[in-house]
Amino acid sequence: MALDWVGNLVSIHCGPTLGVYQGEISSVDQTSQTISLRNPFHNGVKCTVPEVTFSAMDIKDLKILEISKNSIEVSKQNGPNSSSTTLMPHSGRKDKGGGGGGAPVNSAPVMVPNKAEPRLQEGGVSPVPHYSKSYGSSSCRGPNQATPKKNGLKNGGHMKNKDDECFGDGMDDVLDEDFDFEGNLALFDKAAVFSQIESSERRGNGARSRGTPGEQTPSRYRHDENILEAKPVVYRQITVPQNGMKEYSTDSGLVVPSISFELHKRLLAAAESHGLSLERRLEMTGVCASQMALTLLGGPNRLTPKNVHQRPTVALLCGPHVQGAQGISCGRHLANHEVEVVLFLPNFVKMLEAITSELALFGKTGGRLVSNVKDLPETPVDLVINCLDSHENGFLRDQPWYKAAADWANQNRAPVLSIDPPVSGQAHAVEAKWSLSLGLPLPLSEGAGRVYLCDIGIPRQVFQEVGIKYHSPFGCKFVIPLHSE
Repeated sequence: MALDWVGNLVSIHCGPTLGVYQGEISSVDQTSQTISLRNPFHNGVKCTVPEVTFSAMDIKDLKILEISKNSIEVSKQNGPNSSSTTLMPHSGRKDKGGGGGGAPVNSAPVMVPNKAEPRLQEGGVSPVPHYSKSYGSSSCRGPNQATPKKNGLKNGGHMKNKDDECFGDGMDDVLDEDFDFEGNLALFDKAAVFSQIESSERRGNGARSRGTPGEQTPSRYRHDENILEAKPVVYRQITVPQNGMKEYSTDSGLVVPSISFELHKRLLAAAESHGLSLERRLEMTGVCASQMALTLLGGPNRLTPKNVHQRPTVALLCGPHVQGAQGISCGRHLANHEVEVVLFLPNFVKMLEAITSELALFGKTGGRLVSNVKDLPETPVDLVINCLDSHENGFLRDQPWYKAAADWANQNRAPVLSIDPPVSGQAHAVEAKWSLSLGLPLPLSEGAGRVYLCDIGIPRQVFQEVGIKYHSPFGCKFVIPLHSE
């Protein structure tokens, strides 16, 4: 009956021109296909007229905002299978009973009861609800049969309505049947697919065949490979005039050949003639050696402002030669970085000028200088730096102070770093864990430990003057590890 709709609060969407009207249904005329609203609101603003009448042809969408108690009681009295009047467009027909034909496709909207939503308060603008058009189709219910809905007034109230709107739209029937994972997985023939991939790769000479036939596809690359085409890498970028010498390699695979001590002396003399004086080499060697020593001592994990009570201790064993001056320079830089440095240097009547100047600078750092082995620490230190040996004077090993210092280093149980160790047929008096070579390495024995190489600033053309073809293997570093071939 048309009276079933009277009293319901509805929202009528009349298109972009007329806008949206909301109000209470006052009457429904089945003959003229019109519906009237009392106390209407137009686009959220209350109208000045008490009642507005709409034709079915003007209605684009209609949504029930609130169902009156009278309509609910009438529906209960009529029963769940009773028919109700549906407002149809002029081109349709009205019928009572559920057996009527459906409205044509793309016809005007059918007025169906919808979920209850909050009533529009007078004096305030309420947001317009989401309008979903309900068009008739050949598969729809009859024109006078109301679309069944889930009553949100029981079994959960308003929250139940929200759940039904999100998840209850025809999903119950779908979820009743479990998905057969095992049966679906059995349809995938893994062995056949991988066999097809391998055969396609063999046809493409190792490249994966993709795209159109005959199209050249690029080779596959690992995550650490460069995809840009480049010239092949030449790993032997340094060549020396002497063949058969010991060779080393860097982490990136570059070959670094060793040189004899005679060629090493010629190289340093050529560098000095071009302005790379002994003082500059001492400074560069001290910086590189101290940087390596700081890393061995723990680096940023050990040398922090919060760890001043556990400052590392380094013992420097130096002799009266250039190698000893290099060790003093290293000790000065370590002391400047808050390292406890104990420098051992025996007393001599005559010292090299380089040693005298380095000692003067070291005395300004606050480090300890001792000339007797008995004054060295009795407890183990963090690191021992060995600069006792000389390239040119091998007789120093017979001196009492040398033997006493070597015995102390071997008994201290601290790791040893040797700076610029010499090449000697004899066993090393102090077994080193690391050795630091300058410029190019010498053919060191196994007792030198792991070999590192530091850059002391010799230009490329200086290498060429002594017959060495040279390309720097250091990259972004000044100290690099070398591996024996």
